[in-house]
Amino acid sequence: MVILPRARYEWTHVRIQDFKSVAEYNSALFRITSQMKLCGDTITEEDMLEKAFSTFHASNMLLQQQYRAQGFTDYNQLISVFLVIEQNNELLMKNHQSRLTGFAPFLEVNASSFEVNATSSGGDNHK
Repeated sequence: MVILPRARYEWTHVRIQDFKSVAEYNSALFRITSQMKLCGDTITEEDMLEKAFSTFHASNMLLQQQYRAQGFTDYNQLISVFLVIEQNNELLMKNHQSRLTGFAPFLEVNASSFEVNATSSGGDNHK
């Protein structure tokens, strides 16, 4: 009598955009659905997929449509794709922050050519 109304409320209001990571969203969604199933509610794969798709931020509607068009039938497959995309985005952001747009990269130092030059110039000084 206490758990089910709260779980239904959380199910209605959970949105992927309210979480910092896909893993946090996924954890919250599984907690909610576990509570609902424990109380006798039926949550299907389609329900979970629809929940994920319908809670995209408005600025990501094109992405939502593209994911729907992929024809996912398993919620875990969709979340796996989201996790990979999230990791790739984090890597791209780290790379971008290491060298901002418009700034030239640092010159590389080639250690082997440095050693050859130091040895040959060092040998010339001793003659």
